[in-house]
Amino acid sequence: MTTQDTTPENSFPRQYSRTLRFTLGAPRSFTVSPDGRRVAFLRSAGAAERANLLQVVDLPEGSTPFERIVADPSALLGSGEEQLSPEERARRERSREGSAGVVGYATDAAVTMAAFALSGRLFTADLRSGGAAELPAHGSVLDPRPSPDGSQIAYATVAGELRAIGADGSGDRALAGPSGAEDGEVAWGQAEFIAQEEMDRSRGFWWSPDSDRLLAARVDSTPVQRWWIADPANPDRPASEIAYPKAGSPNAEVTLAVLSLDGGRTEVVWDREAYPYLARVHWSAGGPPLLLVQARDQRSQLTLGVDPETGATTVLLEEQDPAWLELFSGVPAWTPDGRLVRISDQGGARSLIVGDTRLTGPELQVRAVLDLGSEDVLITASAGEAAADPEIGEVHLYAVGTGSTGSGVTRVSTQPGHHAAVRAEGVTVLASAALDRPGTVVRILSDGVPVHTVESRADTPVITARPVLTLAGKSRIPAAVLLPTGYDRERDGLLPVLMNPYGGPHGQMVVAAQNPHLTSQWFADQGFAVVVADGRGTPGRSPAWEKAVAFDFAGATLDDQVEALQALAEEHPLDLTRVGIRGWSYGGYLAALAVLRRPDVFHAAVAGAPVTEWELYDTHYTERYLGHPAERPEVYAANSLTADAPRLTRPLQLIHGLADDNVVVAHTLRLSSALLAAGRPHELLPLSGVTHMTPQEEVAENLLLLQVAFLKRSLAR
Repeated sequence: MTTQDTTPENSFPRQYSRTLRFTLGAPRSFTVSPDGRRVAFLRSAGAAERANLLQVVDLPEGSTPFERIVADPSALLGSGEEQLSPEERARRERSREGSAGVVGYATDAAVTMAAFALSGRLFTADLRSGGAAELPAHGSVLDPRPSPDGSQIAYATVAGELRAIGADGSGDRALAGPSGAEDGEVAWGQAEFIAQEEMDRSRGFWWSPDSDRLLAARVDSTPVQRWWIADPANPDRPASEIAYPKAGSPNAEVTLAVLSLDGGRTEVVWDREAYPYLARVHWSAGGPPLLLVQARDQRSQLTLGVDPETGATTVLLEEQDPAWLELFSGVPAWTPDGRLVRISDQGGARSLIVGDTRLTGPELQVRAVLDLGSEDVLITASAGEAAADPEIGEVHLYAVGTGSTGSGVTRVSTQPGHHAAVRAEGVTVLASAALDRPGTVVRILSDGVPVHTVESRADTPVITARPVLTLAGKSRIPAAVLLPTGYDRERDGLLPVLMNPYGGPHGQMVVAAQNPHLTSQWFADQGFAVVVADGRGTPGRSPAWEKAVAFDFAGATLDDQVEALQALAEEHPLDLTRVGIRGWSYGGYLAALAVLRRPDVFHAAVAGAPVTEWELYDTHYTERYLGHPAERPEVYAANSLTADAPRLTRPLQLIHGLADDNVVVAHTLRLSSALLAAGRPHELLPLSGVTHMTPQEEVAENLLLLQVAFLKRSLAR
């Protein structure tokens, strides 16, 4: 058994933090032109370069594909560094974006031009001939998006306006904006906090297919309570004010309007009192604009069709679920021939529905819709409960037939692993990760035949993850076990155990790809047997598996960690007298929960950015799973941690960024204060200037080193 040296410059903690978890230099954010001639994407110049460049792969007919740069931020901005507004920093925090340069872009329908923002300035790039130019936008720009015909670019501003400008730089004008009394409270064309953080909706406006008008959200944050995020290390700086809708408190008021380019405005009308959440918007040539609106408890929702002339809405579909209704990427939407596409939990399976026809069954757990073709729908899915092979941790692409050629499900990704894709007509960009190699391989397929592999400039990790994926216990809990490199059971005997879960909704950790297991492997190489278990509540298995945590985070998720641990000890060298657990965010909550309520099983914990009182977390996430705190106070009490402070008998290390505006530091401070009041010793690491992410290289590196030191000390014989 070998233990890695953590001090050299090329150590894993240093490399992991320097490369932003090996994402720098990896190609991402692909867009395929409908004529199959171009693929736009982002990639930084190397594994230590944070700034993404906008690039294109040309696919000339009969010639070899080639890659080229169309927009280099350093050339466009000169020698100066990016200057980000607080609003842009908040958008990046919501999307967990740690890179720089061009972090997002949008194109016209033909993918001939792209628009993007740098330092709040508006730029366009010609994707055919190359070259980028700045347009004279008004104010600090957010989320610019070209019209489908490429003649106009709409953009939001920090001041709350939604504006449009000609692609040639002429005619900049405001389409909507706050009145004088609304400044700072009302924003047009932007997504509110919970839409970005919890609904996976980062957009606030949508072009019509004819490029003559837009659907635009108006967000009024006046009802939302204000919190202040201070920087105690710099007392000369004022605290930052944020609008944070904690569970049970008022949300922002979100309305929608159709805006014409000549200044006209038509309000979109639906029952916002009953269905206040605007979760999805879709506008394509296949039919009228679609809205998905949810009740506050997320147990009922409507799919609405919008008349853009009058703003009236028609109920196309009403859905209900006693637990909650999950949101999915890519739906609802129209097929090109006008049939409604959705994903629905039916008959114990998560299925693809087109029109009135269910096209997939219990053998697949559908996860997202990627593309709507004339003859099929491209989806991602994992093995469902009825699958012959559980394919632990794998996600595959499937083409589901919808057209005249008949139905049927065809797997597009042929190799084991974790796959994603972007497609237009006959060109597919297939991104594949696997257990037997680091990183992600991105191939461009033309009519299913590989024609180009997009170069990755990401670093090769200095360690190799060797997870064993299995199903643990009677509940068949997906799990990964990682042992130290070079481990020999006869020589090394039983090992102290480190559970390394996320363990909650939307957080699958047991995946058939190498990079997600690298940190676990590094901890294993420090002398631990590391166990990662995806218990009930985690995605990818079945609706019942995910929804087993309804009104019960603490019971289901903790019970499954215990079951997986004890079952795996029958086959792997796990010393159950020395068990630690670590996690971040929900994983941090689970780690603290473990030592507070099951000290007979868990002997030390590292809890990073944990939720400790669920009433302090946001409305959309918390009420989806635990209900409204005024209606179910007993549920919140049973699932929160502060009252358990007197029960602590095991070593606990708490870590929290003081600038965290998602899980605010009050969670950790309240638990720490309760532990102190109860006379329970613990460690606390406050991270000055750090948010819910830890992008700072030194902080990210040293956090790993400090955690392993704490765990070794706490689990020593």
